[in-house]
Amino acid sequence: MKSHILTVAAIIIGAAMLSYALFSSVKYFKSYDRVVSVKGLAEVEVTANRVIWPLSFKEIGNDLASLYSSINAKNKIIKDYLVASGLEESEISVSAPQIIDMSAERYQSQPATYRYNITSVLTVTSEKVDIVRGLISSQSDLLQKGIALSTGDYQYVTQFLYTKLNDIKPAMIEEATRNARASAEKFAKDSDSKLGKIKSASQGQFSISDRDANSPHVKVVRVVSTVEYLLRD
Repeated sequence: MKSHILTVAAIIIGAAMLSYALFSSVKYFKSYDRVVSVKGLAEVEVTANRVIWPLSFKEIGNDLASLYSSINAKNKIIKDYLVASGLEESEISVSAPQIIDMSAERYQSQPATYRYNITSVLTVTSEKVDIVRGLISSQSDLLQKGIALSTGDYQYVTQFLYTKLNDIKPAMIEEATRNARASAEKFAKDSDSKLGKIKSASQGQFSISDRDANSPHVKVVRVVSTVEYLLRD
C-alpha cells in the first residue's frame, strides 16, 4: 500500500514538473516568435539614357510611282537634317512604306478623292537624349522644308528609356533595407521591446515610371523591401 502511494505521488510530481517544463518552453518559444514586419522604400529620380523617336508623314495621290519618288526624296531630307543636327546615320532606320488603296476599302461610302494613302516612318534610336529632345521641339524646321510630320498617332509614340538599372540597384536595396530597419526600431521602441535579428526578407520588384506627363525623359525608380525582425523583451 505504501509503495502504491509513493508511486502515485511520483507520477503526480513528474506530471507537474513536465507541465511546468512545457509551459516554460512555450513561453520561451513565444518570446522568440514575436516579430515585426516592416517595409522600406527607396526612390530615386534618373534621366532617360535612350530614346526611340518615330517620325512619320503621309503622302496621298493617284500615281503610285510619283508618290514613291516623293517619299524617297522626303526621307532623304529628313535623314540629312537629323545627321546635320548631330545624329549618326546608324541611329536612323527607315521602314517600308505603308500603303492603303482607298479604292479597295470595303466600307468606303463615297469615292475617294485620292486612291493611295501612304505612310512613311523613320525611327531614331539613340542615346543622345538631349539632342533628340531638341529636335522634337524644333520640328517646325522640317515644316519649312515642306515636310509635315504626323502627330497624335498612338502607333508612333516617342519612348524615353532608362536602361542602367543594374548600376543603381545595390545602393537602392541598401537604402530600402536601412529605411525598413528604421521603421522596425521605432516600433520596437514604442512597444518597449528590443530589435532582434532579421527573420526573413524579400525584395520587391523595381519599377520605372515617368515623373510626370510633361517630363517623360525624367524617370522615377522605386523599390520596396519587406523585412521581418525578431523582437526581444
